[in-house]
Amino acid sequence: AMILHRLSALNALHVVLASASPRRREILRDVVGVECDIAPSAFAENLPHEDYDGAAAYARATAWMKAMDVYENWDANERGSEMPDVIIGADTVVESADGTTMEKPADAASATAMLRALSRSESKVHTGVAIIGGKISKKTGKIYGKSFSETTRVEFAELKAEEIAAYVATKEPYDKAGGYGIQGPAAVFIRGIVGDYFNVMGLPAHAFARELESMIDDVVEHA
Repeated sequence: AMILHRLSALNALHVVLASASPRRREILRDVVGVECDIAPSAFAENLPHEDYDGAAAYARATAWMKAMDVYENWDANERGSEMPDVIIGADTVVESADGTTMEKPADAASATAMLRALSRSESKVHTGVAIIGGKISKKTGKIYGKSFSETTRVEFAELKAEEIAAYVATKEPYDKAGGYGIQGPAAVFIRGIVGDYFNVMGLPAHAFARELESMIDDVVEHA
């Protein structure tokens, strides 16, 4: 995106991803080109859905809480290094055609129900992202950061019961919102998407690069 010419400045910074997701790290490192350390958030991801105006707002708020959790607890956790320059939080949810918000399935039955609901329909994937300037926030005493969300529409083909059962048996659905990953075997279920492919994986590469670029000068100044 618009960040390639700033990568050397960015990679001189200490960037932390507040997520254990290997897919998000892969997008950051291999697609956007940003090296990062992993410091998974301990945030419980239990915000009440009814407090938010839709699934995108919910994902955005959860992403912010994840990043803030790592920021607020950095020193207490004695992570052995100074406050990071940049802390990134992200949260992905799937919104089915009837407006139901789907997170990660708890078991085979819930994964099956999610895939059944997605079959032969157009759903939306919302990823909320938060970017907090750790050092700049600490130095100025005021939180410097932003959050946003990105939405991709996903069209599933009709899934036979045995296809769903075979996919659930791979254990692939369990750590993924909506019970599927677009970058794995479930790719064959998907007729098409409108929007950012990487957003469905868990981090919208274009929107992330655009938003981070607008923060680089301030963050570098306080590094």
